[in-house]
Amino acid sequence: MSEDTATGDGEVPADVRDRIEADPYCEKLGIELVDLGPGTATLELTIAEDMLNFHGTPHGGAVYSLADAAFAAASNSHGTTAVALETNMSYLDAVEVGDTLRAEARETHMAGRTAEYQIPVTADGERVATFRGRVYRFVD
Repeated sequence: MSEDTATGDGEVPADVRDRIEADPYCEKLGIELVDLGPGTATLELTIAEDMLNFHGTPHGGAVYSLADAAFAAASNSHGTTAVALETNMSYLDAVEVGDTLRAEARETHMAGRTAEYQIPVTADGERVATFRGRVYRFVD
């Protein structure tokens, strides 16, 4: 595939879906898989008291972890192992305890052994962060 957008066609192999759903780090944080398709993933996280930093505000690492988990799910959804080459996170607005964040990963480019993803993170439909990442794919 060499298109500049995700295919959105087909199914995610059951064993891949099972591995993504069983991620122990996501389970520890309370990150839930909402939707998974080829090159796409939607995950949610409700911000809890134990995610606060020393300022008493939600830690940026919690928001990053949600976006990174969506990135990992989307980039591995094709059944080919993909690992991060680079990521970038832009924080746009603060979030609060009790907010449910949604990260929607979308494949924006795939060519050969690399692919690119964009993941907006929203709270109540408003964008609070944007994550971008590139992966290396272990293809034959």
